[in-house]
Amino acid sequence: MADCHAINDQINDEWLVRDQGAIALQLGKTPMEYARELIELEGGTEKCVKPFTPALDIQGPYRGKGNESEWGDAYQDTLKRIMHAEFSVIPDVYDRACIGEYASNQTALSYGEIDQFWMSLRSSLPDAEFKIEHVMGNDDAMMSPRAAIRWSLHGTHSGYGLLGKPTQQPVYIMGISHAEFGPWGIRREYTLIDEVAISKQILLGQG
Repeated sequence: MADCHAINDQINDEWLVRDQGAIALQLGKTPMEYARELIELEGGTEKCVKPFTPALDIQGPYRGKGNESEWGDAYQDTLKRIMHAEFSVIPDVYDRACIGEYASNQTALSYGEIDQFWMSLRSSLPDAEFKIEHVMGNDDAMMSPRAAIRWSLHGTHSGYGLLGKPTQQPVYIMGISHAEFGPWGIRREYTLIDEVAISKQILLGQG
């Protein structure tokens, strides 16, 4: 997923999240195993390509925060409530027949599996700061209302969950989530994080 800014039909600023975890799994490796291989192939802990963190960020030309839309606002509120462990929001605002497509090629059906994805992610970093970086909403004729949000989690891998056994390493996660709304709430959700980049941060932190 890409969050792009363009002037005169030319992209001049971009935030990109690749589902490298899905690629690793298709190669028969876990994201952690693939991250370890990448570090070795790139020359070791000192020379390897460092995963993106705020310390490596460079301010680009785009400084906006999105647009004003009831759909963007609604989805932003939903993600904030989830990240504050208010998981009752899922049966409240999601369609019972909602389909979620998540990192590492996970497909979730209905409340229970959607809840499992978000709870597993949040429980891995219980002390992490959740931040909404960018919010867009759209409501075009002949199309479902929809929203796109870029967000981040920044904290310590101190809990069990999506990232496995706690390592006590600092982790930065950049995520992008898209949602499509129907008459009974959110009926499609797409969320990507890069589990290989996260694993790489953990391994580099461990030396």
